[in-house]
Amino acid sequence: MQGFTTKIVHSDRLGVVEHGSLHKPVHATVAYGYEDAKDLAAVFQGKLAGFTYGRQVNPTVEALQAQVSGMEGGLASVCFGTGMAAIGTLLFALLRKGDHFVSSAFLFGNTNSLFMSFAAQGLEVTFVDATDAEQVAAAVRDNTKLVFVETIANPCTQVAALAEIGEFCRRRGLVYVVDNTMTSPYLFRPKEVQASLVVNSLTKYVGGHGTALGGAVTEMGAYDWRDFPNIYDTYKGADSKLWALTQIKKKGLRDFGATLAPEAAHHIAIGAETLALRMERQCANAAAMADFLNHRPEVGKVFYPGLPQHPQFERAAALFRRPGALFSFELDERLDIWAFMNLLKIIVKSSNLGDNRTLAIPVAHTIYYEMGPERRASMGINDSLIRISVGIEDLDDLIGDLHQALAGVAG
Repeated sequence: MQGFTTKIVHSDRLGVVEHGSLHKPVHATVAYGYEDAKDLAAVFQGKLAGFTYGRQVNPTVEALQAQVSGMEGGLASVCFGTGMAAIGTLLFALLRKGDHFVSSAFLFGNTNSLFMSFAAQGLEVTFVDATDAEQVAAAVRDNTKLVFVETIANPCTQVAALAEIGEFCRRRGLVYVVDNTMTSPYLFRPKEVQASLVVNSLTKYVGGHGTALGGAVTEMGAYDWRDFPNIYDTYKGADSKLWALTQIKKKGLRDFGATLAPEAAHHIAIGAETLALRMERQCANAAAMADFLNHRPEVGKVFYPGLPQHPQFERAAALFRRPGALFSFELDERLDIWAFMNLLKIIVKSSNLGDNRTLAIPVAHTIYYEMGPERRASMGINDSLIRISVGIEDLDDLIGDLHQALAGVAG
């Protein structure tokens, strides 16, 4: 099976599934018993396949991990309770006090907050404009271990120089971590730009229905972990390509405890089956809505990689199957942003993204408020910026909702 959706839909039944079920059942258990105590010990020591404790392993979660690996074209994945837990556990497991990493400056607000928290504990981080690979290269130091970028920035949709950064990291022997949340494995595979590890917030497009939190880290097999100094001897198994992921799971997940519950894993796995169908509809809606707003006098600027005036329009076209299902726009500063928001009737005033429902949020006043005005300004986020995460509703209804809200606030 080669097709993206075919592989997802049939992934469970091609594994070991109980009683002929077409979906992996929900294994609501924490502990696993063994008839022979020696087998229990062998499983703990990694000498025998099996399950130890629910903080690290669960059959339902492992089925989702296989599904994510298949979507990304990776070797293996580890799932977590949230996307933020995936990023935090990755850094916790692989970096040590005094290590340095380079990150895109155009970063999801919570990820920025997390990185600053790690910096306060002894890690060093440099934020750069990742749309320019030369800025990433210039920030690298002798103690740099890792480069972290997002595919498309949230909320102003800057597209990182993904291929150029990947080639630079390969030459310099740096771990290259790509957060694929904004594009999803359907629109883009970071494997194509030599990513070492790929992060996904499964809460967003992969799950798609706004019913479950989850995150994942996927090993792509591109990095030689024998050259990475921070792998503990305990986790150096026979296959060196899995050393880092083993350490992330057995050191990071076990110690951090950011476990994905089996019920949430089941919800995400079911949602993932329609990822391609949803993304096609959402991206088509987003392109039409962005174009509509781009021609409205009430709107100052629209940020969407599918518009020709976007600085990385050609890069997005070359890298991604479609330019994404999220955009933002600046309402004319003479208009009342709160009045506009409250006039929306179909588009939901809410956080989150990647939902089947179209969601709108005033960015500076909510998810990026804690950054402060100076950092927001450096990211191009002004007080009139509204982010739209586009859903699967009928396009005419969405355009009509924007039209009536703009007319109402301008009138």
